[in-house]
Amino acid sequence: MATLADLLAQYPRSGILWWKLLENVKASFSPQDSGMGELLITYISELNQSAFCYQTHKRSAMPLGGEAVVFGPLKADIDRANGEAKLKPILHLVKKLTLTPQRISQADVKAIFEAGWDERRFLDAICLCAVVNGMNRLAIGIGIDKELSDSPTLLSVTGPVQVGLLH
Repeated sequence: MATLADLLAQYPRSGILWWKLLENVKASFSPQDSGMGELLITYISELNQSAFCYQTHKRSAMPLGGEAVVFGPLKADIDRANGEAKLKPILHLVKKLTLTPQRISQADVKAIFEAGWDERRFLDAICLCAVVNGMNRLAIGIGIDKELSDSPTLLSVTGPVQVGLLH
């Protein structure tokens, strides 16, 4: 399978369940912070080295004000990357949850609440991270990441995305 469209065509129930799960988690983000969800999806996909997912979501964010210079620096050093300070504790959490989940501590959670996020945003970030990690593994596992192309058969991100949390 070369694309997610191939997966949906060959195994519609599995593909649709994954897609609907991602759609559901993304829908939990309010219109004011939909850019946060898209940024997290792009960032987590980059951490996972899921080139297909990273490029797809990055392409979706770019026309809406996302800055290409933000994504690479986030992977290198969240604290020095250009972006809202309030978002950085969540970025630290999803990075740990993706790469070293056993290292998550109460201090990570405390930093999120001290930055002004509520329990709902905290849980939304964790759910989004879990779903994106699964989607990235799916894309890598079925071989989508082996050959990236700008093929029109690639599924685009559902709905418009606003990336207002990037500077």
